[in-house]
Amino acid sequence: MQKDDLLRLLRDPNLLPSEKQTLLSNIAAQAAAMDMPCYVVGGFVRDLLLGKPVNDLDVIVEGDAIKFGKSLVKAFGGKLTTHDKFHTAIWHLPDTWHLIPDTLDLITARKETYLMPGALPTVTPSTIQDDLLRRDFTINSMAIRVDGGHFGELFDPLNGQADLEEGLVRILHPRSFIDDPTRIFRAVRYEARYSFNLEPSTLNLINSESLDVIPRLSGERIRHELDLIFEEKNSSQMILRAGEFGLFKMIHPSLSLFNPDYSDFLEMDSTLDIPSSKAEIGYMLWLMDSSEDEILSIGQRLDFTSDLTYSIWAVSQLKKSLPFLVGSTPSVWTYALEKLPLLSIYMVYLVSREDALLDFLSIWRHVKPHTTGNDLKSHGLQPGPRFGEILSQLRAAWLDGQVTNEIQEKELLAKLL
Repeated sequence: MQKDDLLRLLRDPNLLPSEKQTLLSNIAAQAAAMDMPCYVVGGFVRDLLLGKPVNDLDVIVEGDAIKFGKSLVKAFGGKLTTHDKFHTAIWHLPDTWHLIPDTLDLITARKETYLMPGALPTVTPSTIQDDLLRRDFTINSMAIRVDGGHFGELFDPLNGQADLEEGLVRILHPRSFIDDPTRIFRAVRYEARYSFNLEPSTLNLINSESLDVIPRLSGERIRHELDLIFEEKNSSQMILRAGEFGLFKMIHPSLSLFNPDYSDFLEMDSTLDIPSSKAEIGYMLWLMDSSEDEILSIGQRLDFTSDLTYSIWAVSQLKKSLPFLVGSTPSVWTYALEKLPLLSIYMVYLVSREDALLDFLSIWRHVKPHTTGNDLKSHGLQPGPRFGEILSQLRAAWLDGQVTNEIQEKELLAKLL
């Protein structure tokens, strides 16, 4: 792409909002003042060339990124978090800029060495050429130089632009998936996100040799990649594709294929006010048909929080017990459900369409008697188990339609006392 065409894209507010254009100009000016080659790289360049709005700025300098970050703070304000081991810094942008995200990664151009397959790399400062060669795919291995008169120069040593135009996801070298098998998950994401194809040799390299490295990955790294998949708009396509490659059995022998009957629910927005993340929903749908032992074991492998593991277990148990609850009164449903996570209940509703579950979430769980503990005290009752029994009976009467107004509740209370 010619420099003029690239400059036009960089100045397009539909692709790069004006406030981020200003941020980029400030970074470029500071880099030029320090005579430090500076580039934006990776997803920024990829999405810009695709004509898609760009979000994060990933900035790389051929030089000391920490020193560069300190100069930015001195010139424009904000704060800096440094990571000396990796030669990187995070610039916390000034509050008055009101930018989202409000941080910027500053990275020293570096070279990576993998001491063993699946291990985290050893990094050493290097050039932009080496930095691009360490990346996952050609479409992510482009850079735009921004300092001084170089502003708007595309650096594309691996022909990533050509692969973008042809719609191909291509790794950089034959050992790429072996060095870092999380790249297999990312290949699946990019393929589906952009409706691209895996380049034939790349596809062939998702094989037993690269898959055999997956068990060496930490649960946290695998879960992070799965989280990213579930956050995508067409996550169902991605998770089913990952299953085709045999990824899941390499993560855990009991991790089954995702049930395609549940795939539509991954992209569903709840009309109920239940806090959740796309990843939580994904794991619940995925594992709801697993046994208790499998859920616990898979949860340990993927480093789930105890809350997430419990929520998945609750989904599984509720789905299994559903046939025994169908036909019950609202009060029976309510007492069976009220201690379970709301999201777990909603997940079972999605796959079962049992109306009682939705009634609980939207109506029954909010039903309470007018009578309080203080009212019971005023009738001479001492706090104790009888308190709870009476309040539960009053609530059940409301739920089941035996009481429909406050007068009827008082009459029932008199009988219970």
